Amino acid sequence: MLPHDGPVFEREMGCTADELRGWLPGACQGAALAWRDGGADVTLGAGRLRLDWQVLPPRRIALIELPRLAVCFHFEGVTDDERCRFMRRFDLCTQRGGG
Repeated sequence: MLPHDGPVFEREMGCTADELRGWLPGACQGAALAWRDGGADVTLGAGRLRLDWQVLPPRRIALIELPRLAVCFHFEGVTDDERCRFMRRFDLCTQRGGG
């Protein structure tokens, strides 16, 4: 377990690592973003968000194959308001269209 002073949670996302890397700059709204192998660090106010992801086997539904990522969010020194603002924007930038 990594030491942290803020919320840590995981999500399974239906996307590829390349798609997530494409969406992340928009989700950061100009916040400093540093790429790592299998993750990224985002500066949020006086703190940071450490994102780590791992490719999962695709989900198969009949003939459809959907990509999957396990994404871990580690917030360190980020206020609740900053975290909520970031996650609202992240969710908006990573949601797929539908209808």
